[in-house]
Amino acid sequence: QVQLVESGGGLVRAGGSLRLSCVTSGGDVAITGMGWYRQVPGKARELVARVTTGGSPYYSDFAEGRFTISRDKARNTLYLEMDSLKSEDTAAYYCNTAPHISYLWGRGTQVTVSS
Repeated sequence: QVQLVESGGGLVRAGGSLRLSCVTSGGDVAITGMGWYRQVPGKARELVARVTTGGSPYYSDFAEGRFTISRDKARNTLYLEMDSLKSEDTAAYYCNTAPHISYLWGRGTQVTVSS
């Protein structure tokens, strides 16, 4: 059974950086696209960025130019480098396939950006 475990979140000041990691176990997701998503309480989960099996990245408008998604297939790890963080980036961040598969949602990692 595939499991996704996110880490790397924390408290950071506005303008700072964080690097999120997502480790996959129990299966090979290298054959699928992968994505980072985020959710604020009371709002729908939204796509932050995704990367294709070939490594091509796509970003939501709010992430373009500030966030970088990458994957290390050999380590079964997906990354999200976040720079120039803003208070509105505060959310729980999750990884999943792209398009997502509902039963793969993990616990996420909380990112809090103080202004």
